[in-house]
Amino acid sequence: MTSLTPESTRGEASLVKALAMLSPEEIDRSREILVREGLVTENTHFSYFGLCEPDKRELLGETGPPAPRRFRALLIDMSTGESHDVIVCPAEDRVVSSIVLDTATNGSVPVVMQEFAMVEEIVHRDERWLAAMRRRGLTDLSVLRAQPLSAGAALNDDERGRRLQRVFTFVQKNENDLPWAHPVDGVTAYVDVISREVIDVVDHVVLEVPQEDGNFHDPDFNGPLRTGLKPIEITQPQGPSFHIENGVLDWLGWRLQVGYDSREGLVLRDISIEDEGRRRSLIYRASIAEMVVPYGDPSPQRFFQNFFDSGEYLLGSFANSLELGCDCLGEITYLDVVVADNSGRPRTIPQAICIHEEDAGILWKHTDSFTKSTDTRRNRRLVVSFFVTVGNYDYGFYWYFYLDGKIELEVKATGVVFTSGYPGKGYKYASELAPGLGGPHHQHLFSARLDMMVDGPTNAVDELEAVLVPRGPENPTGTGITQRVTRLRTESEAQRLADNTKGRVWRIVNPQVQNRLGEDVGYVLYPEGRPVLLADAQSDIHQRATFATKHLWVTRYAPDEQYPAGDFVNQHPGGAGIPQWVEADRDVDGADIVVWHTFGMTHFPRPEDWPIMPVDSTGFVLKPHGFFGRNPTLDVPPSEGDHCHPGGADHGSHVHH
Repeated sequence: MTSLTPESTRGEASLVKALAMLSPEEIDRSREILVREGLVTENTHFSYFGLCEPDKRELLGETGPPAPRRFRALLIDMSTGESHDVIVCPAEDRVVSSIVLDTATNGSVPVVMQEFAMVEEIVHRDERWLAAMRRRGLTDLSVLRAQPLSAGAALNDDERGRRLQRVFTFVQKNENDLPWAHPVDGVTAYVDVISREVIDVVDHVVLEVPQEDGNFHDPDFNGPLRTGLKPIEITQPQGPSFHIENGVLDWLGWRLQVGYDSREGLVLRDISIEDEGRRRSLIYRASIAEMVVPYGDPSPQRFFQNFFDSGEYLLGSFANSLELGCDCLGEITYLDVVVADNSGRPRTIPQAICIHEEDAGILWKHTDSFTKSTDTRRNRRLVVSFFVTVGNYDYGFYWYFYLDGKIELEVKATGVVFTSGYPGKGYKYASELAPGLGGPHHQHLFSARLDMMVDGPTNAVDELEAVLVPRGPENPTGTGITQRVTRLRTESEAQRLADNTKGRVWRIVNPQVQNRLGEDVGYVLYPEGRPVLLADAQSDIHQRATFATKHLWVTRYAPDEQYPAGDFVNQHPGGAGIPQWVEADRDVDGADIVVWHTFGMTHFPRPEDWPIMPVDSTGFVLKPHGFFGRNPTLDVPPSEGDHCHPGGADHGSHVHH
């Protein structure tokens, strides 16, 4: 690695400090200032609190010294509904700015826990809802669980500007019973959580409440455990190959800073890799900036059902405390994270982030008949992960870093499928999971925000496609194939769908840096190419989640463009975020760019997904493409230990190198 000068060492340390995770002291001090300035009263709830993302041009020394750390607080008075978007600077002992939100047109702050707690009591008092329950023969309120859901867009003028929850009902037979097994379908209550009243009850259809239990958490429910599973032990007697200090993680040439945010969850910054003594930048900031779960049942009781787990619910605040042997296996390093609770006090989530390394199969291998040699190298990867539980679903986010320079993100979805009644055989919009129990069709769509910095901030994106060359003088046999390269020059051009039939991928290059062959250095984004948002262009969810209608967007960097569906997703009418930004049609050819990648799964639930869903995975891969001069893993040593026996009986004539 190139030695650092005192100036560059100080600069790197300053960058690390500016982007560090929240501390309890910063949260407490910010709250004190907000109380002093009258912005926090006994009725105020902190909907969100996090680091106000610094302008990276300041941090990289392009536009002058960076400002002291500032924090963003989204506040709501639950007695009036008045909401504030506040920037506070503890180092300067002041509120930098405070804006009162126009919730009717600009959306509302994310959901707070009090809203979940109050809804059941509110609906239990409403005569229309009680009548709907009696219509179904349900009179025991003690077993009726009200499940509040984000409301989506306003349906009429009366709803506009109100803070709403739309509420389904489930039966919980006892405190150990899984309510998801017993949906009371066909009836939905609309609740104003500020006035604390039910404003409407939609009683569309009476369906039988499914009676079969789904108590997978009860050992007696699951039956005898299978036998024959032998232990798998993963040990590293000499410890792991990585080192972490002050949030900066080093592993076999890789370096990155681990951060966390209650909205996005895990945030990885300043990702770089060492190459022949040089430290080379790849990504300035990587996160999952939004995820949306749109449901595909258009029936009157659930047509609105679409969840933005980041923008509406702050998925990062629901991180699990991970357990060795269950969530993570091997030589594990855990990191705690600190978030602000709804009162604005610091809350520590122990062991929220898991860091370890694991074997990743064959890295490269060849048995050569000319040289009589057999060579094999094993791959391994660094894993940085966290798990969240948002309502019924659980999601694991796993960032992988490989020896060959590859970066991969895998999202693992598990938990309990959101359930409904099942109207009968042949129903188009749900699967039958158990007798009378439906699983509505839905999608899980994620938006990765990749603030690219491939060998510096001047980047561009090429679209690569496999092309059959037409038969002719140049290709007389009709077997010639080539690769079409198309530069995406503006934001309007850089709105793309994947096409696996053409092998379509996107290469992020630095046109100012060439490799030893004279080509622009680059990294290629390989999409899975699964369906994007399946909703009509005029639908509310299409307007609110436009980012999910394309696999790729490229925008010019702007410090305030952080979230692809806009800052205030909750009850926003639509049009915010990426669709608004790209109207400027800025130049992205040889610029400081952000790559937004939509990926995810379209879920038609199976009986095998009930009562708890085995993990389903989705994600993407970034691979070096001309970034290195040759295979960067030639220096990986052969495996040692008792399990690798090259040149054995079956290969006695081969020479192992």
